[in-house]
Amino acid sequence: MSEPLGFSMAALHAALIRLPRLADLSADALEPMPLKGVAHDHVRLRGRRLVARIPRWSQLGLDAWTALDRQAAAFRRAEMSGHTPRFAGLIPPGEGLPLGALVVGEVEGRTPVLPGDIPAIARALAALHRMAPPDFYEPLPAPPDPVAALLAQVERQAAWFDNAPLSTEARVLIAEELAAARVGDLLPPPETPMPLTAVGVDVHPGNFLIGDHGKAWFTDLEKLQYGHPASDLAHASLYTSTRWDPAVNAELAPEEVDAFVAAWAMAVPGDLADEVLPWLKSLRRLTWLRTLSWMARWSVEGASLSPGMPEGLRAHMDAHATDILRPERIEQVRRDWR
Repeated sequence: MSEPLGFSMAALHAALIRLPRLADLSADALEPMPLKGVAHDHVRLRGRRLVARIPRWSQLGLDAWTALDRQAAAFRRAEMSGHTPRFAGLIPPGEGLPLGALVVGEVEGRTPVLPGDIPAIARALAALHRMAPPDFYEPLPAPPDPVAALLAQVERQAAWFDNAPLSTEARVLIAEELAAARVGDLLPPPETPMPLTAVGVDVHPGNFLIGDHGKAWFTDLEKLQYGHPASDLAHASLYTSTRWDPAVNAELAPEEVDAFVAAWAMAVPGDLADEVLPWLKSLRRLTWLRTLSWMARWSVEGASLSPGMPEGLRAHMDAHATDILRPERIEQVRRDWR
């Protein structure tokens, strides 16, 4: 078997058998899984209902130890939602595993089909959002003003628009949306409560699996933190997200997005729904700008961000970046709030 790029299977096996209850794990029980995303490799531990999750790079720009510590905390805390894989172990960075690894429970399920599975995804997000807050947030981020923090992230990433291969019309439209976001023209009145809950952040539909009885499982917790639930509702349903994963590759009609939000609202406490709904339009714009600026970066340096990515997946990502940065697509998406 050829070695997956970035880590050694022999090193992974040697580290796994040092974990509790895995001392008898045979080397041939390690089964590399097809690469789906840009940031992690996954190796199934056959017969153990476990998966090793090996980072390729940190999308958050963190060092290896900090990134692993955050992910471990995320999996531990989110487990109480009942919609995420369980945490089973941490492998520190070392020779052959430069970024370390996590071991998590294996979820058996299929890729979501939209719009049919969107209510299940709404219920999974609701389970995350209604979790009781921890006694302390660290090591996961918890900005006191999550809307300002999201705008600040957009501002940092907006530099990538300068280098991206954009048409003049696209640049004008993006500049309009950035300017409007900066002045907060869609924000609710200042006295509107601002909720702070656990949020999955990277909740595009391709990061969910649909298991028994139609239950949705959220599987990629790298970016989980505490923030505004309306951003998750946006990211799960925006065109930029529903077309992200080639296995999903769908588009939701406005009434289907409304049904998704309604399913979520039915699954959370009424006071939380009342606090979140006034923020939907402003967070939808900011979340779209966050994704659009990230994809502008991909359009500039995608191949170097995730070397070794299968050609078919890279081609889909390249085509997706080209599509969502077209002025026609920008106009289509921003009709959601204009």
